[in-house]
Amino acid sequence: MTAFDFRKSTHSGGEPHSECVEVATNIPGTVAIRDSKDPDPDTPIVRLAPTAWTRFTASLR
Repeated sequence: MTAFDFRKSTHSGGEPHSECVEVATNIPGTVAIRDSKDPDPDTPIVRLAPTAWTRFTASLR
């Protein structure tokens, strides 16, 4: 399986332990989200369809 390429949210603070999520969109048909504060490689990952991610982020605006 191809590894997710996570990036920090542009809305997160610059501090290393600030509240933040990371998002990966490099796997076709999947948006993966994880908590960036947890360095454990087995940190749970939420996987969504791109349409669900779009609806979710639109609801936050």
